[in-house]
Amino acid sequence: MTRVKAKKYLGQHFLKDLEVARRIADSLQLASPADVLEIGPGMGVLTRFLLQRADVNLTVVEVDTESVVYLQQHFPDLNIIEADFLKLSLSERFRGPVHLIGNLPYNISSQIFFKMLDNREQVPQLVCMIQKEVAERMAARHGSKTYGILSVLMQAFYSIDYLFTVHEHVFDPPPKVKSAVIRLVRNDVQALGCDEQLFKTVVKTAFNQRRKTMRNSLKPLVPREHPMFADPLFDLRPEQLDVAAFVDLTNRVSAALKE
Repeated sequence: MTRVKAKKYLGQHFLKDLEVARRIADSLQLASPADVLEIGPGMGVLTRFLLQRADVNLTVVEVDTESVVYLQQHFPDLNIIEADFLKLSLSERFRGPVHLIGNLPYNISSQIFFKMLDNREQVPQLVCMIQKEVAERMAARHGSKTYGILSVLMQAFYSIDYLFTVHEHVFDPPPKVKSAVIRLVRNDVQALGCDEQLFKTVVKTAFNQRRKTMRNSLKPLVPREHPMFADPLFDLRPEQLDVAAFVDLTNRVSAALKE
């Protein structure tokens, strides 16, 4: 087999620029040899550079059978899991921490990030290429117009760096938008200090009406006549609040709901 045909339903856009692939592989920061799982290796353009690193104990997970056959032929010693990453149990496959890396399919990138959050005690780092717009949102700081739900939820547990932009022409087939490479590294937060499920609800409810003040956007959760809304905090719009402010807000909403 000489090539794998990109499948639209899998969101495949194969990276063909070796220098970009090398930069992505080099962006993975490891203090010592570690388990690394590459998500969706396709034809292995990134894989080849990861295999060159002595500190990487590499496993790949690929859902596309045609790509699996290609990888088996070109990388006969590669540890390949033929499966959907979203359905993969990391705790069953890996005894300890596992770093993630990959050129992520745009259509499931958010689902991958939420799976990462669910497994945050086992995933210390992710280096990935995603849609530029999504990368900018995730790395945005509060006060920015691109700051949103993913920004808050991911930054609660990970430090996020926007590394570099990747143009359309380095892919086959080329996507309609630019891409970007970001790195997420687990921070020191073990617990947020609030009800985490309610935290997610508060964040999502707030940004569902991002142009409104918090006083108006949180009406679906707490009646507007509640005295907590007298605080000037609720004069702000959601993009003006950092993670700590959303934690504080969640505790206030929690107290109000218990009254």
